[in-house]
Amino acid sequence: MLNTFGHIFRITTFGESHGEGIGVVIDGCPAGLEIDLEFLASEMKRRKPGQSKITTPRKEKDDLQILSGIFEGKSTGTPLAIFIPNQDQKSGDYSHIATKFRPSHADYTYQQKYGNRDYRGGGRSSARETAARVAAGAVAKLFLKSKGISIQGYVSQVGNITLQKDYSELDFSKHNQNQENIIRCPDEETAEKMIDLIEKVKNEGDTIGGVVSCVLENVPVGLGEPVFDKLHAELGKAMLSINAVKGFEYGSGFEGVKLKGSEHNDEFYTDKNGKVRTKTNHSGGIQGGISNGEDIYFKVAFKPVATLMQDQESVDTEGNKVVVSGKGRHDPCVVPRAVPIVEAMAALVIADFYLRKK
Repeated sequence: MLNTFGHIFRITTFGESHGEGIGVVIDGCPAGLEIDLEFLASEMKRRKPGQSKITTPRKEKDDLQILSGIFEGKSTGTPLAIFIPNQDQKSGDYSHIATKFRPSHADYTYQQKYGNRDYRGGGRSSARETAARVAAGAVAKLFLKSKGISIQGYVSQVGNITLQKDYSELDFSKHNQNQENIIRCPDEETAEKMIDLIEKVKNEGDTIGGVVSCVLENVPVGLGEPVFDKLHAELGKAMLSINAVKGFEYGSGFEGVKLKGSEHNDEFYTDKNGKVRTKTNHSGGIQGGISNGEDIYFKVAFKPVATLMQDQESVDTEGNKVVVSGKGRHDPCVVPRAVPIVEAMAALVIADFYLRKK
């Protein structure tokens, strides 16, 4: 279960960064769902490495092999298994850290917990694992799309450059998976500044962090449980399970503490169609841990990538002082490729809660 996420719409991922491949088994996907393989491929393309000048140069096709669970283009209701081969491993890039602990990586903690570790790109701790999540999330997106629910992620901050627009001011119709710029920020002027900063940091052999924002529209009222399985708690768990994530906030988030209760409360009204709505949405579409029918929006903070093209001091497995030299192929900033991962995890949460409500 430690590699499994979800209750009814449940996934189990497997594989390592430099093994034969990675994959996912999806259990609980309703039968009869039309599986658009072109859509699954397009989602994988958004996450895959080597897609632009500001991502890792590792080349992976990320072609999906459907092993089970689909017949004549539709889900059968049985476990849907997907395998993604690794095709561009360069395990030799990591031989120099076989006995060294890279700063701010999972090397030390994995070694202490398990007594050994796969040092080739971090093995199971590598962000390569998230390709399996994107594949599963694409299936969840197809299910949610059939229910009229949409999910849109975008980059809202890189370093100290922040998109100074609320999501409601953005035109997502011009920012879809086929028209995205390489940073995946829906404001071209801000996007150019972000790209310039990432290139500057990359040339210095350094890395930088950022923020991915996400908006969920047309989520029905009633998803989520009132105590421990609150909807925002599960979204938070999903996002914090992604590599390099350091923070999650929804609705007004930390900025909400600056408001008085009279300013922060979302007052109810009945619209012309007889639907109960709120005049504002500081709650972020969730109240009491349950969706209220308004847009759900949240932010996910990603730290700077821990692998630098610079020398850093550390220790080895014997506790001796060593120098870790930067080597290999890595992203100078993770957020462009993290957008589809955030969307995928959100889709998995909402799909699971939708089925739990039924």
